[in-house]
Amino acid sequence: METLAERAAGAPVHPAMRPPESGGRPAAVLLLFGEGPCGPDVLLIQRSSRGRRHAGQPAFPGGGVDPTDDGPIAAALREAQEETGLDPAGVHVVGTMPELYIWRSDNRVTPVIGWWHTPCAVHAASPDEVESVERVPIAELADPANRLTLRHPSGYSGPAFRVRGLLVWGFTAGVLDGVLDDSGFALPWDGSRVEDLPPDVLNLASRG
Repeated sequence: METLAERAAGAPVHPAMRPPESGGRPAAVLLLFGEGPCGPDVLLIQRSSRGRRHAGQPAFPGGGVDPTDDGPIAAALREAQEETGLDPAGVHVVGTMPELYIWRSDNRVTPVIGWWHTPCAVHAASPDEVESVERVPIAELADPANRLTLRHPSGYSGPAFRVRGLLVWGFTAGVLDGVLDDSGFALPWDGSRVEDLPPDVLNLASRG
């Protein structure tokens, strides 16, 4: 985890995700890794299909940095607790990644990397925001059979994963793709396997 944090902290930011010089809402997400029943895993949520932003999308727990938060680390832990019932006392924060910009929601997002040394039960603690919570094994993310390139009607293409009944794409998939590379878990996969974003997913995404 320490090596991952060091590599991730120095990872270059894609030009499309570099924050603007000014503006944008500070936000944070928690990349929470633990030792699950199927080996090392990462905690993901599926956002509510009723939400206004990123409806129905798999994501890391997280949200905006509130004035009462002591920075992005505190915000990531607070949001994860609110969304999944996570006990922050069971998490050791090992580092942060460079700030990334999501233009659609105008968020400047700091990914916070944590090790779940004392796991607890998690669930959709905020049903208005979260439909489900899943611990996704790293081995399943790295499995070439679960990887593909997803093409948006705008012409943008990016990495995606089909795991545990979830189609992980966009910002979350991009971060996971980098983490797999930085951690050494990545396996060769067929980058020519390109699919269009499914219409039902696109319809939900267009509401955000």
